[in-house]
Amino acid sequence: MDLSTTYLGLKLRTPLVVGASPLSEELDDIKRMEEAGASAVVLYSLFEEQLRRERFELNQSLEQGTFSSPEALTFFPEPDEFKLGPEEYLKHITAAKAAVKIPVIASLNGSTSGGWTGYARQMQQAGADALELNIYHIPTELDVSGEEVEREYLEIARAVKASVTIPVAVKLSPFFSSFANMAMQLDGAGVNGLVLFNRFYQPDIELETLEVKPNLLLSTPMAMRLPLRWIAILYDRLSASLAATSGIHRATDALKMLVAGADVTMLCSVLIRHGIKHISTIEREMVAWMEEHEYESVEQLKGSMSQKHCPNPAAFERAQYLRALSSYAKPSRF
Repeated sequence: MDLSTTYLGLKLRTPLVVGASPLSEELDDIKRMEEAGASAVVLYSLFEEQLRRERFELNQSLEQGTFSSPEALTFFPEPDEFKLGPEEYLKHITAAKAAVKIPVIASLNGSTSGGWTGYARQMQQAGADALELNIYHIPTELDVSGEEVEREYLEIARAVKASVTIPVAVKLSPFFSSFANMAMQLDGAGVNGLVLFNRFYQPDIELETLEVKPNLLLSTPMAMRLPLRWIAILYDRLSASLAATSGIHRATDALKMLVAGADVTMLCSVLIRHGIKHISTIEREMVAWMEEHEYESVEQLKGSMSQKHCPNPAAFERAQYLRALSSYAKPSRF
């Protein structure tokens, strides 16, 4: 059985990739991912806020005591005295590359163009095989148009692409007025892959204390419906690779994404729930299904139920909405 696939120009043993999460913070866990069958790993994200905070703290430390005495004017601490988060991230890339043979993809999470290009270059120099840009931007200003938001995404993508030679993927949210057009524009900007979709943090309210609380929920298989639909629509219409993320918990979920047209499926919540070893379970069940249905390779499977090849292309569009509603039967108690 040939499970190989190509993502961002990288030849992978299988389509099972570990998505960005805290699971990749420890080097031993990255080794376990490779042992369990992961074909690549996206490291946890380096956040733009970390870059800003670390620069601020460094400047504060450098200036501390500057005017306390004449001697202080000529004293600067050695850089090794500071444990910078971004620097530790770069070291982690290098250590991961030395520890495993599978591709290591770095992840940058931010909302503005500042700081992206410099660290993108450093991540490449540290040994990253590719870079995933996780652009987390929620425009709340009433005078900011959708066109301005799209322009900012494109500026970030173009700037990073111009600063590195390794492949670059963009992890997107579905919240664009015309997502297909946004995907086309990013593809035209030279982005090597699109990761569908980012799951934004959604706040909750604690009624007893009247506080806004962070509430990050792990995905369920229901979350895969949205990326499944868009991957099926975009398949073979872009040059960029397509990665499916959100809601992939079982072999059947990964297989659905592949027949829709995904090049890879990214695992995260399922590994947090069931452990890193669960990768091998998903792969084993995928192989069993493919053998039962007489598929010889992932490439044979890929895109076979996309909108391009589906017997009913309208199934991915509005035409099926009324049909879905009319097929719903009320419970007998009503």
